[in-house]
Amino acid sequence: MKETGAIREYTLKSPYTGPHGLAEDKDGNIWFTGNNLGLIGKLDPKTGVTTEYPLPDKSAKDPHTINIAPDGIVWFTVQNANMVGRLDPANGDIKLVTSPTEKSRPYGLIINSKGVPYFVEFGAPKIASIDWQTMAIKEYPLQHADARPRRLAFSDDDTIWYTDFPRGMLGRLDLKT
Repeated sequence: MKETGAIREYTLKSPYTGPHGLAEDKDGNIWFTGNNLGLIGKLDPKTGVTTEYPLPDKSAKDPHTINIAPDGIVWFTVQNANMVGRLDPANGDIKLVTSPTEKSRPYGLIINSKGVPYFVEFGAPKIASIDWQTMAIKEYPLQHADARPRRLAFSDDDTIWYTDFPRGMLGRLDLKT
């Protein structure tokens, strides 16, 4: 409650869902990754109703980071299953793809100004993008073999900034060069 500073908690549909990542859509719904139960959830804060979208692959555990593209498509990473997915809120359809690099552990995910999702591969020294239509993944190897990117941010010109978690560094990936 912005006006009053009041705090309200919402009980989710399933206990032990393990909500992890959060994103708000243009209608004010709160989307979240259900880390423990392998699902994507949507909370309507006006009604308190939660809708659950189980991931269609039983091996797709640990949905992690979530973000919403300008077209309303919900994108998310599934870290331990080595996957990236998208959910179409219009029909609940979920598509999952496996990262081309084994054990790359897709982690932080953001969407650039053109609606293209980018994510880090925490288990590999790579940043990747995913085509919103074909689900094809393009990887960008980082220059240090021991780099482990974790989170991303975009500058105004869509240059990617990332944290290199174990090495204690910040990195910059200019997609134009």
